[in-house]
Amino acid sequence: MPQLRGFTLVEMIVAITITGIVAVMVAVFLKSPVEGYVASARRAWLTDVADTALRRIARDVQAALPNSLRPNSACEASGTTVCGLELLLTTTGGRYSQDAAEDCFSSGCTSLSTLGSVIAADDELKGQHLVIYNLHNNDGGSCSASYPSAYCGAGSNNRAQISGSTDGGNSDSFSFDSTVFRPATGSPSRSFFIVSGPVAYACSGVGVSGGNGTGELRRYQGYAIAATPSWPPTGASGRLLAHRVSACRLNYAPAAAGTNGLLELYLEIMEGGERVGLYHEVHVDNAP
Repeated sequence: MPQLRGFTLVEMIVAITITGIVAVMVAVFLKSPVEGYVASARRAWLTDVADTALRRIARDVQAALPNSLRPNSACEASGTTVCGLELLLTTTGGRYSQDAAEDCFSSGCTSLSTLGSVIAADDELKGQHLVIYNLHNNDGGSCSASYPSAYCGAGSNNRAQISGSTDGGNSDSFSFDSTVFRPATGSPSRSFFIVSGPVAYACSGVGVSGGNGTGELRRYQGYAIAATPSWPPTGASGRLLAHRVSACRLNYAPAAAGTNGLLELYLEIMEGGERVGLYHEVHVDNAP
């Protein structure tokens, strides 16, 4: 009968030691690729967050009412400074009938007819705002008849809230409270825009702590148009676009002729010591 024999204690210790050495060698060789993959994935995520946020801002800016971006000065966010941008978002636009609009720029009117159709059903744009020839963003917060702005109300008015609209096929009509539009000459191109409301972007709490950004970038909407800007907008709840923000800068420079402008944006996201910053320029069409 054959004799059965197992492992001795010495053999077991030797096997464990060899296995440990092999495991250490494998871990050494795998450490760098794993760390590289984790770092690459983190950088890709940081880039995607910053790029998505900047593209969202650019999309709204390109759909903004001409001359509605404010403030006009450069700003850089910090732990105590909020850096923001506000605009009036357009839904559609078109041209108005000059004959039907004569009283709108002198004694006042309660309706306006269009050249061509801009709506597909009655009351489609009810509650939104009709704006004619906006030339000022009122970033100084001082409304006057000499500087009509869609941010202002009576006395410096080129905006009226739509109370009803009628689809007339080849010509639609919008009704609103009696309004004297400014300036008295109207729009040289007889153009109008329909504005759904204000939209604002604000960076706040920006800084670095423990290798991570501390700031946030939020988008605000659903609040009332106000003559004077505030950051963040009063009465609005912001939707988070990006967190871990370590730097946020913007500079808006309207052209001297007032027909276009350039918005410069820089957003930096930082997490776990990794830092990604993206710079973006947006052309702004300010032809009213």
